[in-house]
Amino acid sequence: MGVSGCGKSTLGALLAESLDCPFLEGDSFHSAEAVEKMRSGCALTDADRWPWLDRLGQASATAILTHGAVVAACSALRRSYRDRLRTAIGIPVRFILLENSRDQLLARLQNRPGHYMPASLLDSQLATLERPLPDEQAMILTTDTPPSQLRDRSLAWLR
Repeated sequence: MGVSGCGKSTLGALLAESLDCPFLEGDSFHSAEAVEKMRSGCALTDADRWPWLDRLGQASATAILTHGAVVAACSALRRSYRDRLRTAIGIPVRFILLENSRDQLLARLQNRPGHYMPASLLDSQLATLERPLPDEQAMILTTDTPPSQLRDRSLAWLR
């Protein structure tokens, strides 16, 4: 979990490979309307997010039933969004918050040609982010180290 450009997709793919389970890219579950809204520089509302979170949660639950585990990349910026995912998935869920400085995140976003999420929405995501509380089964990593090291730390925590 985390704001756009934090490295969710990179770490998620590495974790899924290591755990031999499916990787679900949360961006793939947005409606076409939500993608267009973001592409035009408008932040999503909760009304835009609820169906997206439900679709991702349901796909995650299905993947768990089929494969025993799943790794999903999703911003999950607010506790209410994480709670919505937990409810849709129906079993205990762990979150890994990836964070970095605003400047580093902005640099990453500006070097992602073709992605619909404009760098102009970073500040609204940072303002929305609610760091996980101790009861949420979450780990927080700063993405200043290579993805392979983040993967190894994540795997040690998950096991």
